[in-house]
Parts: sequence; C-alpha cells; structure tokens
Amino acid sequence: MAGSTTRARARLALLALHPARAVVVGFALVVLVGAALLSLPFATEQRAAADFVTALFTATSAVCVTGLVTVDTGTYWSGFGEGVILALIQVGGFGIMTMASLLALLISGRLRLRMQLTAQAETKSLDIGDVRRVLLGVAGTTVAVELAVGAVLALRFRYGYGESVGHAVYFGYFHSVSAFNNAGFGLHPDSLTRYAQDGWVTLPVAAAVILGGIGFPVLLELLRHRGRRHRTGRRNWSLHTKLTLVTTAFLLVVGTVLTCLLEWSNPATLGGHSVAGKMLDGFFHSTMSRTAGFNAVDIGALHASTLLMTCVLMFIGGGSAGTAGGIKVTTFAVLAAAMFAEVRGEPTSAVLGRRLAPHVLRQSLTVALLGIGLVIGSTLTLLAITRQELEAVLFEVVSAFGTVGLSTGITADLPTAGELLLTALMFVGRLGPITLVSALALRERTRRYELPEERPIIG
Repeated sequence: MAGSTTRARARLALLALHPARAVVVGFALVVLVGAALLSLPFATEQRAAADFVTALFTATSAVCVTGLVTVDTGTYWSGFGEGVILALIQVGGFGIMTMASLLALLISGRLRLRMQLTAQAETKSLDIGDVRRVLLGVAGTTVAVELAVGAVLALRFRYGYGESVGHAVYFGYFHSVSAFNNAGFGLHPDSLTRYAQDGWVTLPVAAAVILGGIGFPVLLELLRHRGRRHRTGRRNWSLHTKLTLVTTAFLLVVGTVLTCLLEWSNPATLGGHSVAGKMLDGFFHSTMSRTAGFNAVDIGALHASTLLMTCVLMFIGGGSAGTAGGIKVTTFAVLAAAMFAEVRGEPTSAVLGRRLAPHVLRQSLTVALLGIGLVIGSTLTLLAITRQELEAVLFEVVSAFGTVGLSTGITADLPTAGELLLTALMFVGRLGPITLVSALALRERTRRYELPEERPIIG
C-alpha cells in the first residue's frame, strides 16, 4: 500500500515538473471521456451505440478543435451527442488557449531572473502572477465573441431563412462556438456552402475564426493597449503581436488572391458567381484554410493547384496560444526572416526593427522540420493502406496535422487504421507544437565550452 502511494506521488511530482506532459495527459483524459459519452446509445439519432473508433475520432476532432468527421454531425448524432460535441469544442478551445498561455507563465517561473525578464520583454502580455488575469481574460473574450457572433447568425437564420426562434438560436450559437474555437463543426452535410453568397453568415464566421486564431496573448495586448500610443504616434505593441498581425494579414490576402485566380473560371467552385461573390468566397476559403475547416465551396472540386496552395496555408496555421493549429504564423515569419537575412548576407536575422535571438530560429526550424517529417510519414502510411490519390491523402493529412478540418471527402472512406492514424495526427498536431516549444525552452542551457568550428559544403 505504501509502495503504491509512493509511486502515485512520484507520478504527480513528475507531472508537476513537466507542465507540457500535464497538458497532454489532461487533453487525453478529456478525449476519452468525450468518446465514452458519444458511445452511449442515446448519443445517436438511431439510439444505437456508435462504434468506439467513430466516437474516439469525433471526440478527438472536437477536443482538438479540428472538424474532420467520419459521420455527418447534424444527422448522425442526437441532440445529446451534438451537445457533447459542443462542450468538447468549448473545453478544447478554452483549454488550449488557457494552457498555452499558462505554460508560458510556468516556463517563466522555472527560469532564472535573467530569462524571466527576457520572456516578459518578449511577450509583454504574460507576466509572473498573471494566472488569474489570463484565465478571466480568456473566459471573457471567449464569451463576448461567441455571444456577439451567435446573435448575428441567429438573427440572420431567423429573418433571412425563416427558421424558428429556437432553431435559429441553436444554429447560430453552435456555429459561433465552433467558429471562434476554430473547430469547423457544422450542422449541415455541406458545411456552409448553402450560404456561400451570404456575407451575413460567412463574414461573422470568418471574423470569429480570425479572432480565435490569432491567439489570446495578441487579443489581450490589443485590448490592453487599444487606446495607448507611443510618443512617436505608433502603437506600443510587442514584436509577437506585430508579427502575428502582419503575417496573418499577409497570408489572408495571398490566400484570397490565389484562390480567386486559380478557381476564377472553375464552374464547380467560383465560376458561376459574380465578381463580388468570387472575392467573398475566396476570402472565406483563405480564412478557413488557415485554421477553421468550414467551407463555402466544394473542396473535392478544387483544382489540384488550389489544393496544394491550401495545404501550405493549413500547414502554417494561425497564431500561437490560440485555437488555431499548424506550425504557427510566427514560426513561418521567423523562418522567412532568417532566409532573407541569409540571402542578403547578414550575420543575424531581424524583423520589424528587432533582432531575433538564435534560439528562436532553432526552435522554429525544429517545429517546422518535425512537422514536415510527420506529414510525410503519415502520408506514406495512408497511401500504403488505402487506394486514394496522393493529392487527396496529402490534403487530408495536412488538414489533420493543422487541425483545420477541411476534407476532399475521403475521411469516411478510410479504413479503421487510417481513422486511427488521423486521430493520432490531430492530437499531435494540436498539442505537439505547444508542448515541443515548451519542452525546448525548459531544457535550454548554456554550454561552458565551444567545439572547434568547421564548415561542411552546403548546396
């Protein structure tokens, strides 16, 4: 008895020493609880228990706010099942934002004073002792955005489409919660394609997705400094906030332009729409490709070039410490800055008037290369166990890794091994970048000696 108690205490101490591990264990437990609830007979419309793989896949997709499904959400699951999915989305989104922010606090607490000051100077929105403010800020931001977007959608469904009050409110707030948490779960089999030309539906959803995807530290800083300006007249924002906003805006514009150019004359997607309609759907697809998973056009009908462009956007993802997935926009921006510095022959990387620390570049390279390796390995495995085309399999894998949720329609046709692979990929894709960077930061140490320098031939 004493031995088992000692072992239990040791496990708890291990989790306390490794906050990243505690986050993984916590999310895994939530996934298992959600899968158990979705396996209950009254969780489905037919009142027959769903098989555990389907329940596990759906629960993982909801908790990891992905949106990939093997069954249609609105017709397969009962009201209880949809409620469980909505709760898992909310817990997953709130937990990811909170845990990612709190991990930054925990990391700062583990480091020496010099590193604490460095971390505070870099983030500015996360300081020692800010746990209560972070939690309240996340909760307040989440509720405010979801209520506002849900009200707009509910009014549109009620007066624009003649839905009953109860149905309009339920539809509005379900899609609002799903959008802000970047989950991509919808109640229609065709996602939001029936509202493709309705800006009163697509634009509020896109706004919620962008706000949830840029990350809570950015939202907190924008709210804190919304009325303050530096004496030069510029906003006194941190580098992280500036980098996130600039890169997000750049990718949204590039994604919109490329989607419109590549699909302009495709009759199955944008070809039959007006110029304004094409721009609207192009912007919506660009926004959803980065993080969310709703679609206003048939993904399976996109040209191969558009699918490849979408894969790039999905792999990059959204902002850090938010509900978005991928390697994150700051990782992409840091790598781009390093590449430009090397091309110009400069000894250090700089962006927006600030020099980047060498360890930031190393962490970005590690996250990006491990992500690429994971995508390639998973794609090879799925190709080996299915008969699907390469472009469809690659798209599905990147969507799962980036926790986006867009699909060409092959998810339901995958064998059980393929579904389990995507399940693991969604979990790793959501928690991997957060826990990896946290682990790297906690392991950072100073070497007391330097090895002899020698340069291998590159290129």
